Amino acid sequence: MKHRSFVLAVPAIAAVGIACALLNTQSVAAPPKPGKQANPVFKVDPYWPKPLPDNWVTGEVGGTCIDSNDHVFIVTRGFQTGGLASPEGVGGADPKTGQFAKSKASPPVIEFDQEGNVVNSWGNPALVPAGQPNAGQNAVLPNGIHGCFVDYEDNVWIGGNGDGVVQKYSHSGTLLLQIGTKFTCDDGLGGATSIPCVNPGSAGGAENGFGNVMRTGLSHTLLDLPADIAVDPNPDPVTGQRGSVYIADGYGNHRVVVFDRNGTWLRQLGSIGSGPGQFTAGDGGHPHCVVLGRDGFVYACDRGQDRINVFTKTGSFVKAIPIIPGTAALGTAGSAWDIDFSPDAIQTFAYVSDGGNEVMWIFNHADVLNGSQYVPPLSGFGRPGHMAGEFTFLHMMAIDSSGNLYAGETVGGRRIQKFTKVSCPGNSQGHGNAQDGGCPGHSGDH
Repeated sequence: MKHRSFVLAVPAIAAVGIACALLNTQSVAAPPKPGKQANPVFKVDPYWPKPLPDNWVTGEVGGTCIDSNDHVFIVTRGFQTGGLASPEGVGGADPKTGQFAKSKASPPVIEFDQEGNVVNSWGNPALVPAGQPNAGQNAVLPNGIHGCFVDYEDNVWIGGNGDGVVQKYSHSGTLLLQIGTKFTCDDGLGGATSIPCVNPGSAGGAENGFGNVMRTGLSHTLLDLPADIAVDPNPDPVTGQRGSVYIADGYGNHRVVVFDRNGTWLRQLGSIGSGPGQFTAGDGGHPHCVVLGRDGFVYACDRGQDRINVFTKTGSFVKAIPIIPGTAALGTAGSAWDIDFSPDAIQTFAYVSDGGNEVMWIFNHADVLNGSQYVPPLSGFGRPGHMAGEFTFLHMMAIDSSGNLYAGETVGGRRIQKFTKVSCPGNSQGHGNAQDGGCPGHSGDH
């Protein structure tokens, strides 16, 4: 059956302080200016990934990352307590035989090749048995699995926003290092005591895994609900050693904390509050992401204040990049969920996943970094929905070496989508920000 492509318009956003020009952002890339690259054009690949084997169901996709071979890793939550939504894990049948075949949670970590085939999977799905402390939580992997990163040695790092650990695994799934202590979170007072990794506002535990102690910790050993990880392939500006680990710590401590490659504490960036270089008080992932740019800066997502906080690696605040101001005030968890960059040497374009408005925004990286006032996005794609190219709880994303974009979705979406970067001239139609006839010489026929 031939797939019929159609355009996804960028939605109008009822957010405070957004200029009309932004509300009418065009999804067709403008002609390139002399000496500048054309704005990136994407279309969704509705056939990526290929159907999962053995009746697997992923559940929510808590993190998306890419290795040196452009293989895509996702960390999934289907194995967790409550990770599948009925009839997932209850119903299912073999379409070849018509016989009942119960669906099941996929392995926690899945590796896809560029064609969308599953080439490997791993991760211990064990849960703490009933009657024991922390019953029902992930026994081995970080609880509330959240965020993944593949480092320059192709090791895979995983965090968890319902736990106090970040874990480093080999490419094939052998645990190599753990930073923090399982089920033990920083109290925010320097590590003299610890707290359970729970939401203090919930009776008896963390049914959603989100916690917040409303303080910024200085612990040299503990974390508090970490959301994301980045590993520096370059020498650390203080120690001179490669492999410093930057952790968005995250749902509890509201800081970026830095460890060396062996897990020894080095320093922290940011604090709690609404001022320059601070992250929002309260639940919801502030910072929700941490990404290292080739420009030597650290980019951290402050969802609650609709901005990306930018630091030097030693912790000096550089500036805040506003994304879609006013979104967080609508109660949508804000507009700055994740950031990544185009793969060219100077990272010309910055991509920001905005789960508050369900749009993937495209910015000129240099303009937003150097601008003295708000710089709106060049374009964007997506809207709330469940069709190919639409988003429900747009979450973390990653870019491969060809510039293709992979977007994971959590609550309600529960999937990974591939958006292929289109080269003009050629067929640029389809979901994404590519419209029919968007490339020279193409008539736009379906």
